[in-house]
Amino acid sequence: FASYYGDHMVLQKEPAGAVVWGYGEPGTAVTVALSGDGGLIVMKKTVQAKGPSGMWTTVLDPMDQGGPYMLTAAQGSENVTLQDIYFGDVWLCSGQSNMAMTVLQIANASQELATAARYPYIRVFAAAPARSDVELEDLERIDLPWSIPTAENLGHGNFTYFSAVCWLLGRYLYEALQYPIGLVEAAWGGTPIEAWSSQKALRACGLLEDRGSFRTGLVFCTRLSPALSSSISPHWHLSGPQTPSVLWNAMIHPLLNMTLRGVAWYQGEANAFLHTDLYNCTFPALIADWRQAFHAGSAGQTEPLLPFGFVQLSTYRRQSPDDSFAHLRWHQTADLGVVPNAKMPGTFMAVAMDLCDERSPYGRCVLGGGVEGTATKLSVTNPTSLLFLGSIHPRDKQNVAHRLHLGARAVAYGEKDLVFQGPYPTRAVLEVTRGLLNLTYSQELVCRQRDTQAFEVCCSSQPAPCGWLPAPVVVVESRTVTLALAGCGTLVLGLRYAWAEWPCEYESCALYNTQGLPAPPFL
Repeated sequence: FASYYGDHMVLQKEPAGAVVWGYGEPGTAVTVALSGDGGLIVMKKTVQAKGPSGMWTTVLDPMDQGGPYMLTAAQGSENVTLQDIYFGDVWLCSGQSNMAMTVLQIANASQELATAARYPYIRVFAAAPARSDVELEDLERIDLPWSIPTAENLGHGNFTYFSAVCWLLGRYLYEALQYPIGLVEAAWGGTPIEAWSSQKALRACGLLEDRGSFRTGLVFCTRLSPALSSSISPHWHLSGPQTPSVLWNAMIHPLLNMTLRGVAWYQGEANAFLHTDLYNCTFPALIADWRQAFHAGSAGQTEPLLPFGFVQLSTYRRQSPDDSFAHLRWHQTADLGVVPNAKMPGTFMAVAMDLCDERSPYGRCVLGGGVEGTATKLSVTNPTSLLFLGSIHPRDKQNVAHRLHLGARAVAYGEKDLVFQGPYPTRAVLEVTRGLLNLTYSQELVCRQRDTQAFEVCCSSQPAPCGWLPAPVVVVESRTVTLALAGCGTLVLGLRYAWAEWPCEYESCALYNTQGLPAPPFL
C-alpha cells in the first residue's frame, strides 16, 4: 500500500468510493479485499500493477460509515493486511504554523489532551514537512502514521503534531455527526501560499514569469517601515521553504489519490509580507486548482466543488507600521468580505481577528527579528522593540475551530438555518444634511464595544491617497448602525471596518451577532 494507508485509518464513506493504491510487481494482478470483523469478505477488486513502479489503483464501492474492517492486498503468495479500518469523513488540514501549532501549545492544553481518549473514532495522520523540486507520487516521510488519538500523539511537541485546529475541528464535527472522522495534517510553519501552489495555479496569477523574486532557500525579508530602519533592521523572517510549488510537490501532490470530504486551511501570515497584493488571485487559484487535482486524482470520487474552509488571519502586532494584515484578510475573501461568494464558491471562513493573545509565548513579535514558530526574547536594550509586542500564534484555537466547524456544517454538510457567518452590511445610506451614515446589516447586531476607531471613512476629494478618519458610532439598533461623519466636509468615498492588524481586544470587537460571531472586516 502507499504510505498513507495503514492500520487504524479512516477511508471516505458513501456517496463517494474510497481510492486505494500501492505498489506491486509490474505487470501482475493485485487482489484487494475488504473484510468485516469476522473475516467475511465484503468486496473484492482485482487490478493490474502498471508501469515501471508497479503502481496499482482501485476504487472501492461506496461504503456506509462504520467498521472495523480489514483491507488486504494480495499478489501471488504475498499479501499485506491493514487492520481496524473505519469508513467516515476524511478532512485534509494544511497551511503554516497556526495550523501546525499542536494541542500541547493551546489554551487549556492539559484538559484538551486528557479528553483525547474519549474519541477513539477520530483517527489522525500527519505527513512530515518535506519539499521537492518535482511532483512526487508518494509521501517521502510521515510524522504520525494513522493513529487512535492519545495525549502523546496530539501533543507531541511544539509545531510538530498534531494540529490543534485540525483536531478540534474534527472533534466538533464528530460531536455533530457521530460517525468516524479521519484527519490528515500537511502543514509547515512560515510558508507562503506560493510554496503550496502548483505551477499551473501560479501561472494563472502571472507569478512564474517573475523568477527573480524566488530563489531556492530564500529567506524573504521586508523593511517594515523606512522611518525605523535607520536605527534597527526590522526583518520578518519566513522560516519555511519559500520556493514556488515545493510543498505542493512533496506534501499535497502525493495525496491527490485520496478521496476527501473537505479541506481546512490556515495560512496567510507569510503573505502579509510577500506578494500580498496578489493573494486575491493566488488564494482562489489554489482552491480551484486543488479541487480540480483532487477530483482528477481520485478518479472523480472527491467532489469537484470540494468544501474548502479557512481561517481569516488573527492578529500579530498591537501597533503596526502598515496595514498588510488588514489587506490580506480582505484578499482572503477575494475582496468581497464574506464567503462563500461568486469568486469562491463552496468555501467557508472563521473570522479570528478578535482572538488576539498578547502573552502567547510562541513567536513573540519583536521588531529586531522574531522567527515564526520560535519564542523570541524582548530586547531590553532596544526600546522600540516594545512597540511591537504581540504574538502571531494566539492560543485560543477552540473558538477558531468552533467557528470553522459551523461553516463546515452549513457549507459542506448543508445544514439549513445554521448561522455560520457574522453580520455584514447590506446597505449604506448617507444623510448629508445631518452628517450621518446609516448602515443596514444582514443580521441582528450585538454591540460589544462603542469603539470610536472601528469604522473609518475616506473623505478626500481626490480618490488617492485616502484620508481615513474615524467615524464614531452614534447609535446601534437591532440591524442598523449610524455613524457620525463630523470630520468629513467633502465627499464620502469609502468606508472600512476593523481595518487594523490588531483591531480590538480579546472577543471585544465592536459588532457581533446574537450567536457571538464577529462581524468580518470590510473595505
